Amino acid sequence: EMENNLPVNIREYQELAKKALPKMHYDYINGGAEDEHTLRDNIAAYGRILLRPRVLVDVSNIDMSTNLLGYDMPSPIIVAPTGSHKLANPEGEVATARAAASCNTLMVLSFSASCKIEEVASSCNAIRFYQLYVFKNRDISATLVRRAESHGFKAIVLTVDTPMLGRREADIRNKMVAPANANLEGLMPIDDLDTADGSKLEKYARDTLDPSLSWK
Repeated sequence: EMENNLPVNIREYQELAKKALPKMHYDYINGGAEDEHTLRDNIAAYGRILLRPRVLVDVSNIDMSTNLLGYDMPSPIIVAPTGSHKLANPEGEVATARAAASCNTLMVLSFSASCKIEEVASSCNAIRFYQLYVFKNRDISATLVRRAESHGFKAIVLTVDTPMLGRREADIRNKMVAPANANLEGLMPIDDLDTADGSKLEKYARDTLDPSLSWK
């Protein structure tokens, strides 16, 4: 029965998620910063990409495969780093890793994952990259890189666009609680994030990420 009712268009997953998730978690996954101009433009940008039709070309055998940093993939689609998958699925990033592996595609494990690097690495055999933010305390970043490397992650995806977290208004309104970051356990205290107003997520980013990071 479920097979017959699978979404036809990827946007339908958004509607299903809205019905299934608590408002705080849906808003966190679905939302952007301030008036969400950039979020809307990111979506619109895909609509501005046009495919050039070339007629009378033999398309009986199509090959969409490519490679990234020397790793072969069946198509140029990978799983980008997004955090806190346990908000949406009890197995979290382990489930995402298995899904990516079943499609032979590459997964980038988010720095903000709700599963440990070790759990994801042992869940299935696949090519994976690890996303890294740079901490004020460089030892934490270095430890995470070493852990990812020793568990077979093949590259580091360095994220540099968050010298400060965007002002995510839905999270402020919802008093969003920062989801537990499994990979920081034992590396830094993560329970002192009580803030009377606004988003605990924002406070966490402000207290930990390095806003002075530069090319130097």
